[in-house]
Amino acid sequence: MPDKPSRLRVKSDGHAPPAIDAQPVENEILLSLPAREREVLFSQLTFVAMRTHDVLHEPGEPIQFGYFPNSGMTSILTVLAEGKSVEVGLTGKDGFVGLPLLVGFSSGPTQAVVQVAGSAFRVGARAIGQAVRQCPTLSIRLQRYVQMLAMQGTQVAACNRLHEVDERLARWLLMCQDRIGSSLVPLTQEFLAHMLGTRRASVTVAAGILQKAGLITYSRGHVNIVDRGRLEGACCECYEIMQQQDRRWRNEVPGIESL
Repeated sequence: MPDKPSRLRVKSDGHAPPAIDAQPVENEILLSLPAREREVLFSQLTFVAMRTHDVLHEPGEPIQFGYFPNSGMTSILTVLAEGKSVEVGLTGKDGFVGLPLLVGFSSGPTQAVVQVAGSAFRVGARAIGQAVRQCPTLSIRLQRYVQMLAMQGTQVAACNRLHEVDERLARWLLMCQDRIGSSLVPLTQEFLAHMLGTRRASVTVAAGILQKAGLITYSRGHVNIVDRGRLEGACCECYEIMQQQDRRWRNEVPGIESL
C-alpha cells in the first residue's frame, strides 16, 4: 500500500477558512497516491470551501477546474431544455468532479452542483491534464472512478424508470450516507424531487412512508437516517447491485481500497 499523507499543505482562496496553513486529506484518490505523485500534484491544489448549491460546471460550458472532494457531496445532473433536471451520479470524497478534463475535453454534457456543503482540493484544467500524464497511479485511479460513476449512472437510470419513489428515495439516502459519513442529510423536499426526477408531492408521500415505518425522520430540510439496516431492506435492488459490483471490482484488483 502507498504511504498516506496525514496533512496536506495547501493554498487558500477567498472561500476557505482563514488562517489555516494545512488541511487533512480525506479524498480517497489523493490518499492512494505514492509520494512521488503527491509531489507532482499537491503543489497544484488549492483548498476551497464547497457551499450548498454552488455550481462547479455547466453543460456545454468550459470546465475551468477539477475538484477532489474532501467532504460534502456533489450531484451530477442531466439538465433538459425546459430546465428540468435529474441526478445521474453522486460524488463525495470517493471521487473527482470534472472527468472530461482527464481526456483533454474542455466541456461536458452534465451540470455539477454541490448538494451537501463541504470542502475540496481544486486543480486547474491544464494542471490536471499534465498530472495525469505524469502520474500513472493517479491516472489509473481516475480511470477506475470513471467506470464506477458510469456504472452508477446506468443503474440510477434504470432505477428511476422502474422503481417506486419510496424505494428510490431509500436507495438515494443510502448512497448519500455512504459519501458524507453522516446519518443527517441536509436536504429539502424540492431538491430531492429534482434529484429523483419526480414531483415534490411524490417525495412528500415517499418520505412519509419511510418516516411512518421508523426508518427516517424528516423536518426543516433535514433527513435523519434512524435505522440504516431496515432502510437497506426498504430500498430497491439497485443499491445492492452497485455495492456488489464495487466489491467485485475490488476483488479483481488485490490490495485496492474501496472505489
